[in-house]
Amino acid sequence: MMNNKVCLITGGGRGIGRATASLFSDKGAKVAICARSPGELRGVAKEIEAAGGKVRSFQIDLASQREVIRMVEQIVSEWGQIDFLINNAGVLGHRGTLATTPPETWEEVMRINLNGTFFVTQAVVRKMIPRRSGTILSLSSSVGRKGRAGWGAYSVSKFGLEGMMQCLAEEVAAFGIRVITLNPEATRSKMRALAYPKEDPKTLKKPQAVAEALLYLAESEDLSLHGTSLNLSELPIHVD
Repeated sequence: MMNNKVCLITGGGRGIGRATASLFSDKGAKVAICARSPGELRGVAKEIEAAGGKVRSFQIDLASQREVIRMVEQIVSEWGQIDFLINNAGVLGHRGTLATTPPETWEEVMRINLNGTFFVTQAVVRKMIPRRSGTILSLSSSVGRKGRAGWGAYSVSKFGLEGMMQCLAEEVAAFGIRVITLNPEATRSKMRALAYPKEDPKTLKKPQAVAEALLYLAESEDLSLHGTSLNLSELPIHVD
């Protein structure tokens, strides 16, 4: 099903994004990745190209609408379409109470986690609607479904993402576009390490498990998944 499909993955330079890019490429998809770190992007691109895959990388600020639109236009110009968008990029920000969150930190988290996700989703869905086809998968969090003390701006940004995708799901259902959010749950990643510095990463599942979940959702033909907010543990996949 992935052969010659086009997938855009935000935050594709490391962790879940990197694992997903590699897996989708292995399955035959053309992969576009974006991130702010050029070094990480080069590393992922080299790995995929060495394995015979097709990849394009974009060093952009996701919260810049101009840069996002330019990227999406370039992908569509070269590859004709975008079949899958995976909203993976995000920042943790200040771990503390709302009362102690610095305004600049609040703005940065919202700028990337909410504004950036909105800009790329809007640009991509505008390409999907005329084709009446596409899937948008967004990485959420348990703290985006139930507020938790100490998670501040990050939690609020994920609540916003959930709401954004619920609105979008209703708006694009008539065009055959699927919208799904996924809580990856505890995963071995740099963000997780920042949030839980005393936690042993070896006790957590690898990013590859989340990539497998995203592949399952991308390939699934189950129409009832549209508009849902899922937890990885609910899916019928093997988690290592």
